[in-house]
Amino acid sequence: METLYQLIDHLEANQTLSTSEFVRLLSAFKDKDLQNYLFEKSRSVRHRYYGNDVYIRGLIEFTNYCKNDCYYCGIRKSNPNISRYRLSKEEILSCCASGYELGFRTFVLQGGEDGYYTDGRMVDIVSSIKSQYPDCAITLSIGEREKESYQRFFDAGAERYLLRHETYNREHYRFLHPQQLSARHRQQCLFDLKNIGYQVGTGFMVGSPGQTFEYLAEDLQFLKELNPQMVGIGPFIPHHDTQFRDEPAGSLELTLFLLGIIRLMLPKVLLPATTALGTISPLGRERGIQAGANVVMPNLSPVGVRKDYSLYDNKICTGDEAAECRMCMQRRMESIGYQVKVSRGDSLNLEQTNI
Repeated sequence: METLYQLIDHLEANQTLSTSEFVRLLSAFKDKDLQNYLFEKSRSVRHRYYGNDVYIRGLIEFTNYCKNDCYYCGIRKSNPNISRYRLSKEEILSCCASGYELGFRTFVLQGGEDGYYTDGRMVDIVSSIKSQYPDCAITLSIGEREKESYQRFFDAGAERYLLRHETYNREHYRFLHPQQLSARHRQQCLFDLKNIGYQVGTGFMVGSPGQTFEYLAEDLQFLKELNPQMVGIGPFIPHHDTQFRDEPAGSLELTLFLLGIIRLMLPKVLLPATTALGTISPLGRERGIQAGANVVMPNLSPVGVRKDYSLYDNKICTGDEAAECRMCMQRRMESIGYQVKVSRGDSLNLEQTNI
């Protein structure tokens, strides 16, 4: 039987592991020597393609209304204890204006699945941003839509789309979501997005209720099949108004270990050090960068609504102005020897998978 170090070498050599091999590797994530071996390689691969650059994305959380009732999510439709809001087109454009001045060249429009934002409204918002900031990339993260809708947004100027698959395993997906949502449909949305020509981002929660190493192995194999341009993973963090309120948060160490694995599996992928990482550990985002990540997403949303976009408890940076977030992130990255890059920051992993 091959050693765990050899399994890491196989990943670096672009060889896919079996489910049982992934499980063996993940089961040893607490081994400090193994961590060091993995992170040395994942940092080397990251530097090979992206140097010391860290790309910044301006996150605009423009609505916390959602038609879905995902069991882990603080903005689920049945939560009566949250103050709902929607940003107007003018407010969104104002966020972009301040972000552009601060050096952001990618805007990420993220929100719940809110029926108020029809295809027509989204096309108007996207095309307005694109006309005012033609040198910027527009990323949408607004959930599951019909392929025709995705095409309309793409034609209007959106080039990237983020849709975490959350968990590949259908039984686990059913455990986390109500009956009307399915893992198969969510995965099909990702393939639809790739077929249209989007730069696609997906990902999953680490340590979500009911998760096993076998499920995580399936997630990693799905990433290899999809070959996305971005992968966003972060630790599960419970929200007090959900049925999983008493579940433990996901592990920082396991999340970092998975970041290293994903960097080796998909060497050219864009890999964020997420806000959730910074929420469970004061230096979580820095450690994410050191594990192989190369993207951070400071918040451009109006301070008055940030606390209401509460997917999970104790989210950081809800009281900081956009300029504070931007400068804080720059200082944090410089403190560990990295530099924030003012550019669109396109993925180098632009080869389309045959699907």
